[in-house]
Amino acid sequence: MSTDLKAQEIAAILKRQLTDAELKPDVSEVGTVLSIGDGIARVFGLNRAMAGELVEFSGGVTGLVLNLEEENVGVAVFGEDQQVREGDEVRRTHRITSVPVGGPVAGRVVDALGRPLDDGGPIAAEEFRPVEVRAPGIIERQNVREPLQTGIKIIDALTPIGRGQRELIIGDRKTGKTTLAIDAIINQRGQDVACFYVAIGQKRSTVAQIHEALRQHKAMPYTTIVAATASDPAPMQFLAPYSACTMAEYYRDSGRHALIVYDDLTKQAQAYRQMSLLLRRPPGREAFPGDIFYLHSRLLERAAKMSDALGGGSLTALPIVETQANDIAAYIPTNVISITDGQIFLEADLFNRGQRPAVNPGISVSRVGGDAQVKAMKQVSGSLRIDLAQYREMEAFAQFSTDLDAATLKQLERGRRLMELMKQEARATLPAAVQVAVIYAGVHGHLDAVPLARAGAYESELREALGSLYADYLRLFEEHKALTPEVTKALDALLANFGRRFKP
Repeated sequence: MSTDLKAQEIAAILKRQLTDAELKPDVSEVGTVLSIGDGIARVFGLNRAMAGELVEFSGGVTGLVLNLEEENVGVAVFGEDQQVREGDEVRRTHRITSVPVGGPVAGRVVDALGRPLDDGGPIAAEEFRPVEVRAPGIIERQNVREPLQTGIKIIDALTPIGRGQRELIIGDRKTGKTTLAIDAIINQRGQDVACFYVAIGQKRSTVAQIHEALRQHKAMPYTTIVAATASDPAPMQFLAPYSACTMAEYYRDSGRHALIVYDDLTKQAQAYRQMSLLLRRPPGREAFPGDIFYLHSRLLERAAKMSDALGGGSLTALPIVETQANDIAAYIPTNVISITDGQIFLEADLFNRGQRPAVNPGISVSRVGGDAQVKAMKQVSGSLRIDLAQYREMEAFAQFSTDLDAATLKQLERGRRLMELMKQEARATLPAAVQVAVIYAGVHGHLDAVPLARAGAYESELREALGSLYADYLRLFEEHKALTPEVTKALDALLANFGRRFKP
């Protein structure tokens, strides 16, 4: 069977296709690697590259443009620099570094670029946002006034944290900083708060333990772990906090609430110092670059309580900073203290004496104060701070004197019992009603007749009794959230009844 081909029809079809075709040149700016080492590449030929732009090496590795110099650009390599060689091609992507945001990253473990590190499969994100964005302006914010309960007695009573606040957790290594932050995340279960934990420069085994703890306490469904571990390149450790902050801002900007923990910013500063020195930027104090303050200020300023006109969402930040020998006057600690709205200072001496959490109530402070506190806790915690301050002062004085008057001895005894009441096991967060009852018992003398050795038992048994025998008090507390005459009467009655079993 033969087909008749007509030359005129074929020519007409070809002319029509050539007329409709869009013949545009494929132009891409390509550079060449001049040198590579320690995660930093010098690239020639990318004259129009933007600061913060992603570039792609011929081996598939990506990098971040940081230095724009006259002859070349300095690129931080995201990945193994062994895959990059001198002479390799480098292409511009015309994209600023972005990460996936929204529901698909909830409950996942990802790296600083939002790539999955767990076995949950690819992240099918519909929205990406740039890692570096402007912090909300003054008019876009409002005062921090909503409490963010951590479930930890000494924190919620003495250094309350509000939604939109930045509260620094500071102390030597192995004093319980991470434990405190993880407990705060666990306590957000059922509170409609999206949580983000950023692991910077930590061991992978440590991140795995934290993931398991969050999973066991049913906190992973609303938590995202962004991990840039000790084996990851310095650029990844530098970028991880900004990436996680962008993911958390998605909730803040949509009128919801988020909590982010940076663990810890000391290691981020060290990674940034390493990058800056390799990029030959001028070193300053302790060899940190001149913009080390800006490194943390532009990150922490993104935590805010937004105005009602913008949805009223919030992003609360709990940065962690590690000190050496309790020196909070060092360079990085003082920088971060000046940026944040208060600090929780964990003291090694208290930790070694068995005080857990080892919070120093004298140095720890919240600059938001009672504005972000349940009213009942605000009413009961005022005398607690005074009693603990007097106790610490008298304890130091009592070491040099054996002849003490009765009032001083009474104050010391009450202070010791209050310190016992402030002890709390890890992963054992408490609701506000229970915290108020325990602290009220201590500051109003219900423990004065209880032997010091039994103060811990008093607190644990009171917690159990509140959940069973004294449910009326819990109902009244949830109704009023303040120490009204009705609530106070019920609390005094139950403490008087409960105290009979602890008579000496």
